Amino acid sequence: MSTESSAAPPAESGPLEGLRVLDLSQGITGPYATKLFADYGAEVTKIEHPGRGDVSRRFGPFPGDEPHRERSGMFLELNTGKRSVTLNLKTASGRAILLRLAEQADLAVESFRPGTLERLRLGDPALREANPALSLVRISNFGQDGPYRDFAADDMLAYAMGGVLSITLMEGREPVKLGIYAPLFLAGGVVAAYAFGALTGGRRSGHGERADISLMEVLAGSMDRGGTNLLSTQYTGALGHGIHSIGSVALPSGVYPCKDGYFHINASIRWWDRLCRLLGRPELIDDPRYTERLDDPTLAPEIDALFLPWALSKTKREAMLEAQAHGLGATAIYTMEDLSSDPHVRGRGYFQSIEHPAAGRLEYFGPPFTLHGTPVQLRRAPLLGEHTVEVLSGLGYSREQIVQLRQRNIV
Repeated sequence: MSTESSAAPPAESGPLEGLRVLDLSQGITGPYATKLFADYGAEVTKIEHPGRGDVSRRFGPFPGDEPHRERSGMFLELNTGKRSVTLNLKTASGRAILLRLAEQADLAVESFRPGTLERLRLGDPALREANPALSLVRISNFGQDGPYRDFAADDMLAYAMGGVLSITLMEGREPVKLGIYAPLFLAGGVVAAYAFGALTGGRRSGHGERADISLMEVLAGSMDRGGTNLLSTQYTGALGHGIHSIGSVALPSGVYPCKDGYFHINASIRWWDRLCRLLGRPELIDDPRYTERLDDPTLAPEIDALFLPWALSKTKREAMLEAQAHGLGATAIYTMEDLSSDPHVRGRGYFQSIEHPAAGRLEYFGPPFTLHGTPVQLRRAPLLGEHTVEVLSGLGYSREQIVQLRQRNIV
């Protein structure tokens, strides 16, 4: 267990500097929420189980496709700027150390199964006694109570039960889920906002707030275009999906193929002239064969016959840039390789390079927003238990006591 402490040097006047967060979460949602706090300057202490650490340390991708708990791309991304302390919370000494850390914290975030903290005797009464001002955010699949409280779930199940999966389908076909873990990252961003709200409310009242967050309810509350599609279903009997959706016009709208992949475009009747100029067919702008039927979806095949040859002759980036130059909303559908090489993203300095003692130098996604006057510089993720000695020493434990705790598998 390393005692190196360079993983999380003090943030340079970050907007959340001075805020102390105790991270009892693992996986994706909770760690992503607390990562946002760490990246913006908060001191985040991550509690991990001795020997194995956060479950995400076993998630890929791994540099060089060589699995190692210190080289998980998922863990490295989700835990930038944090300190790692190993604690066995099933022991009395481990619980005592956690409560001492809680005394110093402003916010705690946990994602245990409902009832786990209580079984560990670290529930609300114990935390309030340790620190009445501590705000606690509790993340679970379906909430801390209710008939489904103890249901097992993953991102797919929460996504499905939240209702979002019902609108990612084409009529007569099975639903298609978002990319792997996408709902959990979405939920993590929502959790961060809720956590900051709980923290603010607790500071105003002097009594720590309690936030009970259900992943299913977070996703149910973020049903993108759900209302539109449900209304369409009610009046037409069919979900509005596909290139030419129920109630849409004949103009290109949706995903189209091109030379090196796909791009997405949205057009409308008022932009017919722009589309004609984009296709090099300005003579069609006032052609009644089209202008009198642009609101008729049955015209779509004829429009596609004009549009698809143009699309297939372009790369996705060419299609995006040319359509945008003509005032049409269009975007390339990027792979990660496309995103990492995009000149706009590069020009804004979004990606940040970080050296890690086990994983080497890698590029990381930058912070999701920038603040004037307080630039954010990412700090690397910690090695497992890297800060245990440092943190326990700060609590008054001697090196001999720490050695004994390690020998007893408490840290």
